[in-house]
Amino acid sequence: MTVCTYEARGDVAVIRMDSPPVNGLGLELRKGIAEGLAKAAADAAIKAVVLTGTEKAFSGGADIREFNSPKMLASPSLHEIIETLDAGTRPVVAAIAGVALGGGLELALGCHARVARGDAQIALPEVKLGLLPGGGGTQRLPRVVGVQTALDMVVSGAMVPAAKLAQTRLFDAVVDGDVVEAAVELARRMDKPQRVRDLSVELPDAAAFFAAAREKVKKAAGPLPAPMKCLECIEAAATLPFDEGMKVEQAGFMFLMNGPESRALRHAFFGERACMKIPDVPEDTPLRPIKSAAVIGAGTMGGGIAMNFANAGIPVHLLEVKQEALDKGLTIIRRNYENQVKKGKLTQDRLDQRMALIRPTLSYADLAQDDIVIEAVFEDMGVKQKVFEQLDAVMKPGAILASNTSTLDLNRIASFTKRPADVVGLHFFSPANVMRLLEVVRGEKTAKDVLATVMKLAKTIRKLPVVAGVCDGFIGNRMIGKYASEALRLLDEGVLPQQVDGALERWGMAMGPFRMNDLAGNDVSWLIRKRHYAEDPQRRREAVADQLCELGRYGQKTGKGWYRYEAGDRTAHPDSEVERIIVEQRKAAGITPRQISDEEIVERLVYALVNEGARILEEGIALRASDIDMIYLNGYGFPLHRGGPMLVADMAGLARVAQRMQDFARLPGADSAFWQPAPLLARLAAEGKTFN
Repeated sequence: MTVCTYEARGDVAVIRMDSPPVNGLGLELRKGIAEGLAKAAADAAIKAVVLTGTEKAFSGGADIREFNSPKMLASPSLHEIIETLDAGTRPVVAAIAGVALGGGLELALGCHARVARGDAQIALPEVKLGLLPGGGGTQRLPRVVGVQTALDMVVSGAMVPAAKLAQTRLFDAVVDGDVVEAAVELARRMDKPQRVRDLSVELPDAAAFFAAAREKVKKAAGPLPAPMKCLECIEAAATLPFDEGMKVEQAGFMFLMNGPESRALRHAFFGERACMKIPDVPEDTPLRPIKSAAVIGAGTMGGGIAMNFANAGIPVHLLEVKQEALDKGLTIIRRNYENQVKKGKLTQDRLDQRMALIRPTLSYADLAQDDIVIEAVFEDMGVKQKVFEQLDAVMKPGAILASNTSTLDLNRIASFTKRPADVVGLHFFSPANVMRLLEVVRGEKTAKDVLATVMKLAKTIRKLPVVAGVCDGFIGNRMIGKYASEALRLLDEGVLPQQVDGALERWGMAMGPFRMNDLAGNDVSWLIRKRHYAEDPQRRREAVADQLCELGRYGQKTGKGWYRYEAGDRTAHPDSEVERIIVEQRKAAGITPRQISDEEIVERLVYALVNEGARILEEGIALRASDIDMIYLNGYGFPLHRGGPMLVADMAGLARVAQRMQDFARLPGADSAFWQPAPLLARLAAEGKTFN
């Protein structure tokens, strides 16, 4: 029992789970519990058992790493342990501190009584992984907390404090002191086991209740099947005998476990944790202290970055070259906070505290003692050079110099300083105070402790950091360039912006490519295209996109872009002027338009991402395929239930993806070089392997 301890306190045995960090119910811990229960059953002096965990966790639930592996079903399974409890003749009391989540809560529900500390947190969060509780949770929870509360907990997966459920049958006692001692005392008073499965579910008009619940859950679930399956199981608990309800739960669990949505959500779960691991940067790398920060530029991006530091309680200088620009930036920041106050997400006191942490200045000298500075100025190398030369002159030794560049060469930016080891890219996504993704760009000379420090800092300011190497556009924007280019080719071939956007949005994207460009500003991508044209005069011109920009159609900020916008309204209205420009361009190029299906639109755009992602992987710009997926899930509106472009390709089968690329290369007017499968993709497809 290496992961469990066993102690006899007189006639009560205490089995303590101790498998850091959260007592995940992997095979070894399950064996330890089973051994403890067997030892207690074999001792005639033991009249009852207390099952407990650590101060941090009773149990965090199943070990997700075992899903879809032989260990998941290996004996003893969680079901077998709970069946042992059901069949036992001696009471078993769960003593809960910390968290009891998922299978951990189901294990506690399988016990005959439960004592919790008031600050313990409980939940059945399986829905967040595209699953449902598979250890009897959907059948037992309604019997102890009622159908409505159980439905809310299971469908949302939300944490609930034990104190909030103190008056339900879930807990026999909620205490402030020693939860194990309280459980031992309760165990001694119990005459016999009291099984949750034997309790009845009280619901007078089940048909009406579940008819209303179905409409509500279906609307909230969107494309994810798990919430509706959870509801089916709760309905079974309320309307069927326990054993029949368990059959419904097991069928639902296996359906979801083998479905693409759960695979995608579990991929995201593990992918986020993998992002933090950099092979050549040890976890114990000493970190540089970050007690104060500075941001250069008080525009939309700079102001949003400054808010992240203030939100985390870190003082931050905000520098601008003109007082008018500085005042405007501070006004926007205050307005953002005031909107949060109006929505009840922030108190006025917190607003005042955060604004006090943002220290406006017009002087670089004021930044000298800050620990990190992030420039968020115009995306122009000449402008960046002036900023970094000044920072190099004034910042203290050891300060981290970061650039928010989204496409430019970070190594060249670092060369403008005498300390390139202190330079790193921190590419925030707009709006920077909202978007979770942070692309951490590692230059050729970026020091390991700088990299480790900004990765830790990202977590402090509640961002998901993903490491990228240096290339034009890094990971996210380099790939989106291919995506956008293919979207423009589709216009040449016969579709309109609203058809492309509609196909992608119906597939699950938060926003299609043309709506996304209008939101970001078409002039931004135009600036990048003009730089590319200058660097490569033979590069294909994006005539329609360039013409729109020449007409000043920059998107939402000008009221016209790929769509037309009304004042005060962000609704994208199709515009006949845009259609005219597209049709004229087709005629000038001698192109006969054809009908293009939604399926072809989606495949061409997503596989354009995949092919460039494969090149990025092979070049070492991304550390792993899941890093690419995390960038797209958290920065580009890629649907969570799809798992990211690289996982989409894996689930489709790389051989099929490569074949479809060859099909696209044969289309009239296609760029065959564009659709040449990347060497890594071609090799993995031939070997029957996947990216992940």
